[in-house]
Amino acid sequence: MKPPAEFIRDEYEGSGKLEGKVALVTGGDSGIGRAAAVHFAREGADVAVMYLDEDEGQESLTIAGDVRDSAFCQAAVEEVIDEFGDLNIVVNNAAAQVVKTDLTDIHDDQWEETFATNIHGYFYLTKAALPHLEGGDTIINTTSVTAFEGHEMLVDYSTTKGAIVAFTRSLSQQLAPEGSASTRSLPGRSGHR
Repeated sequence: MKPPAEFIRDEYEGSGKLEGKVALVTGGDSGIGRAAAVHFAREGADVAVMYLDEDEGQESLTIAGDVRDSAFCQAAVEEVIDEFGDLNIVVNNAAAQVVKTDLTDIHDDQWEETFATNIHGYFYLTKAALPHLEGGDTIINTTSVTAFEGHEMLVDYSTTKGAIVAFTRSLSQQLAPEGSASTRSLPGRSGHR
């Protein structure tokens, strides 16, 4: 990114709000995911970062793989439980977007890949994580303002972000009566995340 994204301020000092908690963040190697992972760690959480690229992580459990694969999501959750013994926070953040100025230029495979990353991955990871979450634990699903406003050059991306809003609302209705994990959808603050 130019200019480079600010993911944490040097003067930010954690207060221990997440001491003893374990967080799993998808797309944690850049952007919103990186900022969430670094802030969670600064607040005292043990952090596992899931990412697609082979970039090195920082002082955390890093798990390379593809959230479009249900078996990978299940294995990643199990790896977090094996490493830290718990899971309290799930951040579904991994996303893909490709700019196209004409709907007819969006090939079927691009449409399917965008959905596989941007919404199927959220479903797979949440499904794998739910049996390990208890009351007071949290699922955070990042979405985008494009879910509500649309975007003429990000039709497939915007559509998946709307699906994330519906997924989050439906999941919260399912979980809230049980008092299990709380869910909320957080629109991104930078770019179109």
